[in-house]
Amino acid sequence: MKNSFFRYRVALVVALLFTSSAMSFAQSGSTRPRRVDPATNQTPPPTTQQPRPKTPAPAASASGDTVRAYALLQQKQYAEAAKEARAAAAADPKNSEAWKLAGFAAFYQNQFREAATDLQRALDLQRAAKEEDAPTVDALAQSLVRSDEFERALPLLVAATSRAGAKPDATLLYYRGLTEYRTNKPIDAERSFNAAVKADPKNSASLFYLGRISYERKQTDAAIATLNRATLADPRFAEAWTLLTYAYLRRAASATVPAQADADYLNAVRSSDSLSRVRVGDETAAALNGQALIGAKQFPRAVAVLERAGANPNAQGPTLYLLGVAYSRAKNFPKAIATFERAAAKTAGDVNIYRELGYAYEVSKQYAKALAAYQKGSELAPDDADFKESMERVRPFAK
Repeated sequence: MKNSFFRYRVALVVALLFTSSAMSFAQSGSTRPRRVDPATNQTPPPTTQQPRPKTPAPAASASGDTVRAYALLQQKQYAEAAKEARAAAAADPKNSEAWKLAGFAAFYQNQFREAATDLQRALDLQRAAKEEDAPTVDALAQSLVRSDEFERALPLLVAATSRAGAKPDATLLYYRGLTEYRTNKPIDAERSFNAAVKADPKNSASLFYLGRISYERKQTDAAIATLNRATLADPRFAEAWTLLTYAYLRRAASATVPAQADADYLNAVRSSDSLSRVRVGDETAAALNGQALIGAKQFPRAVAVLERAGANPNAQGPTLYLLGVAYSRAKNFPKAIATFERAAAKTAGDVNIYRELGYAYEVSKQYAKALAAYQKGSELAPDDADFKESMERVRPFAK
């Protein structure tokens, strides 16, 4: 069996754009067929946990109904406030104050599309009367962002963050950056996120996106530095821990000095440990933790982590594949074989399963099964020379 190497490839789908980034690393291995670890995909939710807009006091000309609606908002009786405000708006469709309060009430109930509709009505009426107010603009902009209507939100956010004499608002700058990022303006987004961090150095959401932008540019050192700041600002920021782990794995991949690679694998373990503490019992967090532990050659611990996730009958194929890899690296080939077979039943088209399964059969001297696994892999990847070499190696013994 000729010397080969162990390649580890992961893919990350992050945040709002669902973009994938491939990473790979090579590591010297013992004399064995080539091994390739699976892709583990994660899609974290939007990171928009920012302060809510403050409801302005009603105008001096406000009617009794809108005053009552405002009082209900102050008491956090949002559903009743919305009901009161909408009743006032129905009675007088040109009552901008009623529409505005209805919009704020919807926003506080996380009903962002309804909020955007009501606040747009309010703003249109204000503009017609030449009485536009900043709180309505700001709340509408945030409602549109939270409704994924980024094109509509962007001009409002540009206006909100460019008011003459206004103190920089980290929340609005963050929303502007997010909107620019989602409308494919990364340079503008970077500028806005940096302005948000300048206004609030602990703005974890802006730090996260700055780290993400650096990561996507393959500026891995900068990504790691910024994502560490994001996790320091918010230790429960799961998406930041996730991307930080991938960044460490990527840097380990490109390390030319073994000691540096080892250090980054350990850093990946620490960041994925933190992710697991935030997302207790989450399979994708456990899988990423297991990946990092395999990279750090902590195989018994990787087995322990991945066994808990793999015990679920609904465990995903990539998780089972990682568990099989952990068993194989720990030289528990019977369990590796059983786990790879489970993984193949879940994701029969994953060529790497058959590479690993064939190897586990081969070292267990089950040559006929090894040949069958390598043949299946070769059918899936007919141009892969490793499968051809492996088949030729075991064929004389497969009786």
